[in-house]
Amino acid sequence: MYSDDNLIYIFTILESIEKINLYTKDLADDEEFYYANNQMNFNAVVSLLIAIGEENKKIDQQIKDDYTFNWNDISKMRDKISHNYRGINPYMVWDIIKNSLGEYQNILREILPKIDQYEEALDDALNSNFYAHLEYLKDKK
Repeated sequence: MYSDDNLIYIFTILESIEKINLYTKDLADDEEFYYANNQMNFNAVVSLLIAIGEENKKIDQQIKDDYTFNWNDISKMRDKISHNYRGINPYMVWDIIKNSLGEYQNILREILPKIDQYEEALDDALNSNFYAHLEYLKDKK
């Protein structure tokens, strides 16, 4: 079992992924994504990717050692976006959304039941407005 300190980080990442999926679900490609709603969708997703990368850095190293994934790439993505905001390539962001977030989400969902106090923490999280998009995790309990 892993420390329950990881729950808040993983819940925040999963909530961010769900919001990204919501903000991009009706968009066909990177260009439409970039210009949609006067770039509001793009800007929201970029902010969420920064949050994902920051929370990713806080996940225990033991979890990262036990699960094969490009953990460092997620953190590097955050740093690249944060420090080069004007140079963010919409295609790169779109590629992350379409080709990386799903696998990352699946790994995190696999980890959750192995964290101490998971079920209690999920119930608490679902009672808050911040984690409203994590209802699907109840089915995995």
